[in-house]
Amino acid sequence: MPMYVLIVTSFKSGSDIGVTSQWNLPETWTLKSWEKAWDSLHASFIRTFELAVPVALISSVIGAANGFVLSRWRFPGADLVFTLILFGMFIPYQAVMIPLRDIVTTIGIPPGIPTLVFVHCVYGIPICTLIFRNYYATTVPEELVEAARVDGAGLLRTFGWIILPISIPGFVVTVIWQFTSAWNDYLFAIFLSNTRNGPITIALNALAGAQSPDYAASMAGALITSLPTLVVYVLLGRWFIGGLMAGSVKS
Repeated sequence: MPMYVLIVTSFKSGSDIGVTSQWNLPETWTLKSWEKAWDSLHASFIRTFELAVPVALISSVIGAANGFVLSRWRFPGADLVFTLILFGMFIPYQAVMIPLRDIVTTIGIPPGIPTLVFVHCVYGIPICTLIFRNYYATTVPEELVEAARVDGAGLLRTFGWIILPISIPGFVVTVIWQFTSAWNDYLFAIFLSNTRNGPITIALNALAGAQSPDYAASMAGALITSLPTLVVYVLLGRWFIGGLMAGSVKS
């Protein structure tokens, strides 16, 4: 029902919009609200891809490397390292906002999308590590790693040439998770960027306005904003559940 109101309102003109007429179909179908929304959002739409795609790929690869090392290389203190990494999952965003901004400023990371890529990658490493560690520990046979070791492959070569090609289920899960998290984020975005260099969530909030909101344009903007994550789920959703459950039980 909310989706119905969202869609039909986005095609209405200003005179058609009202509390009593929100359920009615448009008297005159128009794309002016979509054009207005796209004019306001297209620059941030591209910037959000520049944010979400690197975040999904970088944090997934780092999580896969961490997961492989922590599941197969039982060095002293491995369990402690894994626990400390997982601890990062439970740190509220709000608790670290000010020191986080000081850190990225001290490091010299440019404001806007580069800062958000760094922050989302750091926050995404714990969940990606957890998913891949469970996947490698319970799904990838130990004999496969031992065979690579016998053939003379070291840790890095085993990971790059043997483990990564069979890690597609895990990557599907982490890529969807990280892409969606980065695309939909508003808290980090509003704190570490602005409408000139930030992602689409900030631009959508600016489009909605405060004093005299354009409801039709806001609805169209919300649909435009949600389309990429919808496409990702449509294309990869069939593998998402299988990848999420892979490694959940030991065969």
